[in-house]
Amino acid sequence: MIIQILLIGAVLVLMVFFLRNHGTTRTAAGVKIGFVLFILFGVLAVLWPDALTVVADLVGVGRGTDLLLYGLVVAFAFAMVNTYLRFKELELRHARLARAIAVQSAEPPALDHEEKNVPSAS
Repeated sequence: MIIQILLIGAVLVLMVFFLRNHGTTRTAAGVKIGFVLFILFGVLAVLWPDALTVVADLVGVGRGTDLLLYGLVVAFAFAMVNTYLRFKELELRHARLARAIAVQSAEPPALDHEEKNVPSAS
């Protein structure tokens, strides 16, 4: 029961934080720090698997490998959300760039026959 509350709470807090602050340097730094902490957690789990089992027992999970699997699922979900938001941001940048190039390289429309016969004012 404790692990369910922790995982759902972590997902909700990270999702709200991520969606509200995506694209800022603070969020990018938070993602990098989270990634380093997750890697560190993985290394510690490999070095001392019994400690992971003790932590798993504390949060209500039977085995340490199950706890690690739950962490991987949460990390994968956030990686997918991050990738989706980055692609969405890149699409918007490409659309703005294409629009700017189109406006910059636009040519004036060709004159009609009637407009060509009009004498100039000068």
